[in-house]
Amino acid sequence: MHDQETMVSIAKAKEEWERTTLHDTLAKWPERYEQFITTSGAPVERLYTPLDIADLDYERDLGFPGQYPFTRGIHPTMYRGRLWTMRMFAGFGSAEETNARYKYLLAHGETGLSVAFDFPTLYGYDTDHPLAEGEFGKCGVAVSSLADMEILFDGIPVDEITTSMTINGPAAVIWAMYIAAAEKRGIPMAKLGGTIQNDILKEYIAQKSWLFPPEPSMRLIVDTFEFGSKYLPKWNTISISGYHIREAGATAAQELAFTLADGMTYVQAAIDRGLDVDSFAPRLSFFFNAHNDFFEEIAKFRAARRIWAHVMKERFKAKDPRSWWLRFHTQTAGCSLTAQQPENNIVRTTIQALAAVLGGTQSLHTNSMDEALALPSELAVRIALRTQQIIAHESGVANSVDPLAGSYLVESWTNRLEKEAYEYFDKIEALGGVIPAIEKGFFQREIAASAYRYQREIEERKRIVVGVNEYQMDVPLTIPLLKLDPEGERRQRERLARVRRERDNRLLQQRLAALRRAAKGTENLMPYILDAVRAYGTLGEICDVLREVFGEYREPVII
Repeated sequence: MHDQETMVSIAKAKEEWERTTLHDTLAKWPERYEQFITTSGAPVERLYTPLDIADLDYERDLGFPGQYPFTRGIHPTMYRGRLWTMRMFAGFGSAEETNARYKYLLAHGETGLSVAFDFPTLYGYDTDHPLAEGEFGKCGVAVSSLADMEILFDGIPVDEITTSMTINGPAAVIWAMYIAAAEKRGIPMAKLGGTIQNDILKEYIAQKSWLFPPEPSMRLIVDTFEFGSKYLPKWNTISISGYHIREAGATAAQELAFTLADGMTYVQAAIDRGLDVDSFAPRLSFFFNAHNDFFEEIAKFRAARRIWAHVMKERFKAKDPRSWWLRFHTQTAGCSLTAQQPENNIVRTTIQALAAVLGGTQSLHTNSMDEALALPSELAVRIALRTQQIIAHESGVANSVDPLAGSYLVESWTNRLEKEAYEYFDKIEALGGVIPAIEKGFFQREIAASAYRYQREIEERKRIVVGVNEYQMDVPLTIPLLKLDPEGERRQRERLARVRRERDNRLLQQRLAALRRAAKGTENLMPYILDAVRAYGTLGEICDVLREVFGEYREPVII
C-alpha cells in the first residue's frame, strides 16, 4: 500500500510518538488493562498503522466489490441496489400460532421468512412420540406431517417470498413437505426460493441434533444438491452454518475455519458423486454468528469471502464466478443475551447487526431482547425488526459499499483471521479431514477450551458483562413474556391422528416400502421422500424407515 521509504518514515514517526507523547500520557493516566483482547481472546494492539498491513496488495487482496476475490462484497453496488433480506427467525407452539406470527412480521416489514422447529421435529419424531413428551413447540414450531406444513404457510405467498428452514437431520423430509404444500396450491417447485440448513457436520461438531451416521447423512445432503440443481433453481440446498459452532463457545477464527472446512467437505462429496461443481456451487449458502466484538466480526465476514473465493477457484476449479461467491445469512449472537436487565440486549443486538451489515451480509436476523427468558413476544420481535430497519434507513451505513475497507485495524484483522483459518485447515487435513477430526474429538475439544476460557474471564471479572458481573440491579422483570396456547398440543395431536385415519394407508405403505428399497441402494432419495410426503406419511414414519436402513449416530466418548 506504501513504498518502502514511506514505511520507514512511518516506523520512525511511531517510535518517536511512543517515546514522547504516549510515554508522557501513560505516566499520568495508565491504561485500564495490562492487555486488551477481543471477544475471542485475540490481543488488540494500542494503535494500528500502515505498518500492520505492509504486505497488503489492493488488487490481489481487496479488489472491487463484485469482483474476485470478493473481499469487499459479492455485488458491485451492495445495499445501494438492494437491502439485505430482513429474515426474523420465528416459530413456536402449533402451526396456527406460528402462521399468525409470520403474518404479523410481514405486516411490519419483514422481507423473508425463517422457520424455527421444535426439538422433536429437529430429531425426526412426531409430536405424539414418547420421546417428544414435554417438548412440544418450546423452541420452535411442531411439524409432523404435510397437514402441519399446509397450515404453517396458509395465506403466505411462498412463490413471492423466500423461506429459510433451520432443519438438519430430517432436512430432506421437511423440504419435501414444503414443496408438496406449495404444489397443492398450484405453485410449481421451480418457483420456490429459500434455504434449508441441511448442515449435518456442524451438528456432530456443536449443536448435536443428528439422526444418522455421517455417510448416509452426507448422501442425503448430496441428494438435495442434485435434486435442487435440476428442479429448484432458486433454492439454496444447504446453509453451511458457523452460527451454532460460535454459540457453543468457539472463537471467531474457529467459527470461520470450521465452517469453511465443512463447506469444502460438502463440495468434495458432491464432486465425488459426479456432480459438476458449477451445477450446485452457486446455490451453496452460509450462516454466520455476529458476536459483540464489532471490528473482529466485520473482519471475519470479509476474510470468509476471500478464503471461499480462492478455495472454489483454485482448489475446486469452479469456472462460474457465482460459484466463487460466499453468500451468507447472519444472526446476532444468542449466547451474548442476558436474562439480567434484558433491555440491554437491544443494544447488544444493534451492535452485532451493524457489524453484519458493515461485513456485507445478504440476510439478517436480529435476536429479541427477551430470548434469554422465553420465546420472543410480539413487542420484543417488533423492536428487533425495527432495529434492522433503522440501520437500513437512518444510519447511512448502507449508502456506501464496504465503508471500512482500508482501515488499518480491519484489514490487519482480516489478514489475521484468514491466516488463522488456514492454520486450522492444515490441522484438520492432518487428521484426515472433517469427519475423522469429528470422530477424534478435535473440534469438540477446541470449542470446549475456548468456551472455558471465556467463562473464566467473566467469573474473574477480566471481562465485563453489563448487568451480570458489573452494574447489577435487583429489580423485578417488567417486560411482557410470550405464553403458548395451552390448547396447541391437543390440536396438533388430534390433527396427527386425523391424518393417519383419513389418508390412503395402503398407498403410503407402498411408498414407504419403495423408499426403504431405494435407501438400501444408491438412487437419489428425494423423489421417494416426496412421494411418501404426498401420501401424508408423517415425519416420524419417514425418518423411521431411514433409521431402519441407515442406523442412528452415537457420538463417541471423548475424554
